[in-house]
Amino acid sequence: MKKIAMLVAASAVIVAIGTACGGSGNGGSSNGGEATNAATATESAESPVAPQDDSTAAADAATITIENMAFGEPITVAPGAEVRVANNDSVEHSVTSQAEGMFDTHVDGQQKGTFTAPTQPGEYPFYCVYHPSMKGTLIVE
Repeated sequence: MKKIAMLVAASAVIVAIGTACGGSGNGGSSNGGEATNAATATESAESPVAPQDDSTAAADAATITIENMAFGEPITVAPGAEVRVANNDSVEHSVTSQAEGMFDTHVDGQQKGTFTAPTQPGEYPFYCVYHPSMKGTLIVE
């Protein structure tokens, strides 16, 4: 949001400078173009910001975080969604579905990985093949 405010302020300065330097003759049409370009630049800058914020929120909601030899709380994702795995431990872990072949992602210590959630709604228990006592649940709905 600070970047957008800075772009708007910078655009206002550009328009003010253009108005001051434009004179009385051709300044009107030239400044109109600068104002339009400044507005377009501001609109362009705003367009990518909102989707990035939305995708970041979605990505955060679809992340299994492994920490202290545990998966944490179950997460809920849409069918076929990309699920991120953040392994904050120093050893390798896996996110392996108990139902064979649904998903099986291995992530080295301090690394990240991804997998695609099943397309059928339901609850999918998973575990770590290296540490079978580590268990979690992926909810697809």
